[in-house]
Amino acid sequence: MEQENSKLFTTGEFATLCKVNKQTLIYYDQIGLLSPVIKDSKNYRYYSIRQLELFNMIDLLKDLGMSLNEIQKYMQNRSPEEFLVLMYQQRKLLAKKKKELEKNEQIIKSKINLMEQASNLNFKQISVEQISGKKLYLSRNIKDIKDEEFVKVVSDFINELYLKDLDTGNPIGGITMRREILKGEYTNYTYLYMEQPKQKNDYAFFQSLKGNYLIGYHIGLEKDIQKTYKRLTDEINRLNLAIGEYVFEEYIYDNVVKNREEEYITKIMIHVIKVVEDNRYS
Repeated sequence: MEQENSKLFTTGEFATLCKVNKQTLIYYDQIGLLSPVIKDSKNYRYYSIRQLELFNMIDLLKDLGMSLNEIQKYMQNRSPEEFLVLMYQQRKLLAKKKKELEKNEQIIKSKINLMEQASNLNFKQISVEQISGKKLYLSRNIKDIKDEEFVKVVSDFINELYLKDLDTGNPIGGITMRREILKGEYTNYTYLYMEQPKQKNDYAFFQSLKGNYLIGYHIGLEKDIQKTYKRLTDEINRLNLAIGEYVFEEYIYDNVVKNREEEYITKIMIHVIKVVEDNRYS
C-alpha cells in the first residue's frame, strides 16, 4: 500500500522501527497520543516514516519524566512556540538533574574511597600522624545539649548540608574540646562536622588544626568508648605528649556497612603536643 509515493508500515513494522512492542503503539492510538495515518476497514493500522520523529519525541519526553497525560496536553496544542517553551523547560530540568547526578556521583566516589582506605587499616594500631589543616563545615554549638535535642540538631545539620550542597559523602563527625576529654565527657561534642574538599566562599568553614594527631580506633558500643580513650591517653603519656585543644571522632564502619553495633568502628583523632622538661607545651 502506498500514499503520496511513501511506504507505509504495519503496526509490527513500525514497532520494530521504534524498538517497542505492538501493544505500545495500539495503546498510544487508543488514548489519541499517536494514531496511524491510515486505519482500514479491517482495523489494520499503517504508519508513515514521518511519524517516527513524533514517536521519538514522545519517547524522549517520557525519559525526561513527563507523564503521558502531560505529553497529551502538549500534543493537543502543538505549535513552534509551544515546542520551544517545552524544550527550554526540559533543558532547565535536565541541567538540574545533571547537577544532582554529578553530586551523587561525587558522594559515591567519596564513600568508595573511604571504604577502600578502611580495608587497609589495622584497627588495633595506635599511631601519631602529621595532618595538614582540613576544611570542615560545622553544625551549631551543641556542647551540653540534652539528649532529646540532639536528634533535632543532627536532622537540622543533615538538611543544612543538603540545602547548601555541602554533603560530600564524608562521614559526619564530632569535635570534642580538650577540657571535656580531661573530665571524661568523651561524647559531649561541641560541634558536628563534615569535611569539605573545597571551601565555598558563601559559607564560613572551620580550619582544623595543623599538627600531630594520635590516631586510634574504638571497636564496639559507644557506651564503652571510655576504655578506648583510656588506652589512647595512656599512649599519649607514654610518648611524653599532651592533649591539644581538639579531638575529632568519625565513624569508619556504622550501620550502613555493619549489622551489629558491636562491630561499629569509630576513628578517634586527638591533637597532641610535646611536653618539654619544664612542663610547658611546645
